[in-house]
Amino acid sequence: MIVPMKKVSLVVLDKTREASLKKLRELGVVHLEKKGAVSDSLSKLLDKKTRLETAQGILMPYKVSGKLAKAAPPETNRRRRATDHAAPEPYSTVDAEVEVDFQTRVLEMGEERKTLQEQLISQVRERTRIEKWGNFKPKDIRDLAARGLPLFLYELPIAIYETLPGDVQRIVLGKDKTTVYLVVLDKELEGESPFAPGEHSLKEIDTNMAEIRDRLADLEGRLELMAIRRSLLETEKKTLNELIEFERARAGMDVLEDVPADYAVSWLTGFAPRDDLGLIKRAAAENGWALLAEDPGPEDEVPTKLKNNKLASLIYPLTDFLEVVPGYNEIDISGWFLLFFCIFFGMIFGDAAYGAIVLIAAIIGIFKTLKKGVPAGLKMLFLLGLSNFVWGVLTCTWFALDTAMLPQFLRDISLPLISNVTAAQSEYDSGIVQQNLMIFCFSLALIHLSIGHIMVILRSRTLKLLGDVGSVAMLVGMYFIILSLIASNEYRQIPMIMPMVYLFGIGFLLNFVFANYDGSIGRSALESCKNIISVILGIANVFSDIMSYIRLWAVGLAGGAIASTVNAMAGPMLGHLVLFIFGVTLVVFGHGLNLVLNVLSVLVHGVRLNTLEFSGHVGLTWSGTAYKPFAETGRK
Repeated sequence: MIVPMKKVSLVVLDKTREASLKKLRELGVVHLEKKGAVSDSLSKLLDKKTRLETAQGILMPYKVSGKLAKAAPPETNRRRRATDHAAPEPYSTVDAEVEVDFQTRVLEMGEERKTLQEQLISQVRERTRIEKWGNFKPKDIRDLAARGLPLFLYELPIAIYETLPGDVQRIVLGKDKTTVYLVVLDKELEGESPFAPGEHSLKEIDTNMAEIRDRLADLEGRLELMAIRRSLLETEKKTLNELIEFERARAGMDVLEDVPADYAVSWLTGFAPRDDLGLIKRAAAENGWALLAEDPGPEDEVPTKLKNNKLASLIYPLTDFLEVVPGYNEIDISGWFLLFFCIFFGMIFGDAAYGAIVLIAAIIGIFKTLKKGVPAGLKMLFLLGLSNFVWGVLTCTWFALDTAMLPQFLRDISLPLISNVTAAQSEYDSGIVQQNLMIFCFSLALIHLSIGHIMVILRSRTLKLLGDVGSVAMLVGMYFIILSLIASNEYRQIPMIMPMVYLFGIGFLLNFVFANYDGSIGRSALESCKNIISVILGIANVFSDIMSYIRLWAVGLAGGAIASTVNAMAGPMLGHLVLFIFGVTLVVFGHGLNLVLNVLSVLVHGVRLNTLEFSGHVGLTWSGTAYKPFAETGRK
C-alpha cells in the first residue's frame, strides 16, 4: 500500500538554521521539497565530489590480487603513522601517502599517467614519421647548416622526382613504390616543402619510449597498490554526500529578510508519513519551531512511500533496479507484480534444471547471509527459481533433453496437458500440447488484466467504476473471440459464443459512457465522442494486450530450441573420448549463454507485461518520486 503523507512546513529562526537542520536530520522522517539551491559552500562541495569521483575512476580498473588484498592492513589501521616501520611492505609507502592526502595523491598520479601516455603517443607518432629515413642524428644536419653546408630532406612522389632538373645536387637515400627519399644539397627545391628531421634520432626515440614505458609500468604498479585503499574514497564519498545534502537543504531554505538579525526567520517545506507527524510535532515543540501540517494539494509533487508485508516487499529489489515508482495517487501493485513476475519467470526460463540451478544459487546465498540478515534479492531469487523449477517439472523439461532419456518418475509427475511427454507421443498430441500452452497464456492475460480493473473498481466511489466493469466485460468477450480465431483449429474446435460477443458490446457501451464520468453521464459520453478515435483504438488495444501474453510461450519455446541445439551439437562429442572435453565445454557454454539470454528475456518481456499491459489497465503511469527522507545515511 501507499503510505498517506502530510505536507509539512517548518519555520525556524535564521540564526538557528543549521542547528535546526541537524535536529531534523536526526529525526529522519521529512522528505524535503526539491528547490534550486545555490551557494559557495555547495559549489565547493560539488567540486570536491567531482575530484573524488575522478580519483575513484582512476583506481577503478585495477583489480587487487588475492595475496595483496589479504596482506593489506585492516580498515581500522589503514592510517598508520609514517614512522611506523613495522607496517609490512609495500603498504608502508601507501600508508605514508594516505597520511599526506590519499585522494590528492591519486589525482596527481592519474595526471602523471595521462601525461606519460600522451608523451608515449607523441613519441610513437614521431617514430612512425621518421623511421623510413633510417637512424640519423638531426643534430648533425643542424650543425652542417650552421657551418654553411645546408642539407634539405625531401619525400617526393616518383612522378615529381623524375621532373627534377639535372643540375639539382641530390643524394637518393631510398624509395618505395610511390615515394623517393632524397637529400638535396645547397638550396631548397622550388614549390616543395622539405621534410623536418625533428629533434631526435630513431635510437634516441626508442630510448625515450623505453624510459616512458618503464615509468608507466612503475606508476601502474603504484596505482595498483593505491587501489587497495580505494575504500577510503568510498567512505569519504558517503560523508561528502551527507554534507552536500545538508548544504542543499540549508541553501534551499527561504529566508525572511529586511528584519533585525535576531528576528530573521527561515522556513522549509517537505512531506512526511502521516503516522510520523507526532514525531515532528514533538521536535517542533522541543526546538521552538513553527509547524504547519496539511494534506498535499493536487499540484504538490508528493513522494511515494510503499509499505507492504514481507512477501510483497520482495519485489522492491527489482523495482528499485528499474527505478519505477507509482505516483502518490496511484495504486500499489507490488503483490500482484511479484506473483505474476514469478509466473512469467518460470514460463520464460521453462526448464526445471535451470530452475534447480537458480534455487541452489539462492539457497547458498541465503545460508551465507543468515547471520547478517538475508537480503530481499536472495529471497526473491528463491521464489523465481522455485517457480521455474515447478513449471519445468510440469512440462517435463530438463536441459531440453528428449523425454525418452529421462527417468520414468520425472515423466510421471509432469502435467499431461502441457507435458513434453504427451507432445512426444505423436504429431497430433504435440499440436494439442502447443495449443494448450497458447490457451494458458491467453487465460493468464484475462486473469491478470481483469485483476487490474477490479483493483480500480474496489477503489472507485463514483459511477466511473461502471467504465471498468465494461472493460472487464470487453476483456472476457475478446478472450473468447481470440480463442475462436487463434486457438481453434483441427486439434480443438472452440465455437464463437454469441453471448460473449454481446458481452463485449455491452462492455464497450459501459466503457464509452462511464470511462470519463465526473458527475454527469452526458458530459462523460460527450467526452468519449470527442475522443472517438482513441475509443475505437481501445478495442484494438484490448486485442493486442491479450495477444501480447503469447510472448511467454514463444520466448520459452525459443529458449528450449537453443538448449536443444546445444544438446544436438554436443551429443556426438560426449560419446567420443578425444572430443569429450570439447563436448562438455560446449554444453556448459551453450546452456550458460541460454541462461543469460533468458535473464534478458525476463527483463524485457516479464517486466513489460507488468509495467505496460497490466499497469495500463490499472491506470498506473509509474510517475512517482521515491520517498527519501532527510536523514543520516544509516537511517535511510
